Amino acid sequence: ADVVGAFALAASGTTLAAREALARGAAAHVGGGLHHAYAGHAEGFCYINDLAVAVRALRSEGLVERAAVVDLDVHQGNGTAHIFRDEPEVFTLSLHQERNYPVPKERGDLDVGLSDGTGDAAYLGALGPALERVWAHRPQIVLFQAGADPYRDDQLGWLALTLEGLEARDAMVLEGCAARGIPVVTTLGGGYAHRLEDTVLIHAATCRRTLRSHAR
Repeated sequence: ADVVGAFALAASGTTLAAREALARGAAAHVGGGLHHAYAGHAEGFCYINDLAVAVRALRSEGLVERAAVVDLDVHQGNGTAHIFRDEPEVFTLSLHQERNYPVPKERGDLDVGLSDGTGDAAYLGALGPALERVWAHRPQIVLFQAGADPYRDDQLGWLALTLEGLEARDAMVLEGCAARGIPVVTTLGGGYAHRLEDTVLIHAATCRRTLRSHAR
């Protein structure tokens, strides 16, 4: 019961953050990003897909019609992709390491599988065109699954982004949303650096940039 309650609270937190983003322009939820959970079962340490719950809540309440999930965790957002596979109003982008969990991958609207060892330049070069597809969808809100695990010293991912590369990644998403007037809610996703301080640093930088991105 405690586990279920904790994950239900996490899902509620992302929904609340999404409502705050609609009101304020941007919000972040440090307890969200459980993108491996399916509608009918838990997977990959994820019990309830808070991203999907938030989008469904906003749409059912008539607050938004079109949404996008920008998932930049090192692992594909398989649960999210599966949940929204038949909902054209919700665009799912996942930019991830191809040779990593989950296997097999689900099919989202745009899946960009990266080779082991992909560094800053190649990563950002792939992200730019992918985001153009997101902007073309004209979402009324973006859920940004940030993920600290593309970091080069992560234990569960084998991409090679530097701290500066991760900051540039965040800027592309968040400033892209701000420039288009799109509210954004950030969830932190995975992060398993050998040095815990690095994971904390990455997550903190993402949150800081999120909250500054739509400052009024």
